[in-house]
Amino acid sequence: MIESYYNLPLQVKKIVSNNEADQCDLKQSISNFIHLIATTHFGECTFDESFGCAIWSIDFDNLTSVNKLRDIISDSLLESITSKEKRLKSVKLEVAIQQDEFRGYAMNRVKKRVNITITGIIRLTNEPFLCVEKFYIAPLSY
Repeated sequence: MIESYYNLPLQVKKIVSNNEADQCDLKQSISNFIHLIATTHFGECTFDESFGCAIWSIDFDNLTSVNKLRDIISDSLLESITSKEKRLKSVKLEVAIQQDEFRGYAMNRVKKRVNITITGIIRLTNEPFLCVEKFYIAPLSY
């Protein structure tokens, strides 16, 4: 059984020079992979154009209702996680969107914050899994 995984971002320079790259446990590896799915645009990975999610497609969408945005993000991310992250089963996802106001010296800005909670069961150990991701969209930042 594999007990350690490479941490993201992957430190290729260390690996190529035969040095030890940063490693993590199974739960952190799954969380890193989910984060990678959530921050990747469909088509960005040329070897698998279905890798990613629709957050990028709605990043600057200010006209669609919050409920519709939540459904788009939820459906896309759940489909990607269940099809790409094979180490999890019984995956459930909750998405909440709220507006945060940032007060600046010259002007105030309002951004939409997307709170994503992913739960499931780790297949290998039958342990419960929990991952929380938070993003601001318009433009995307984390």
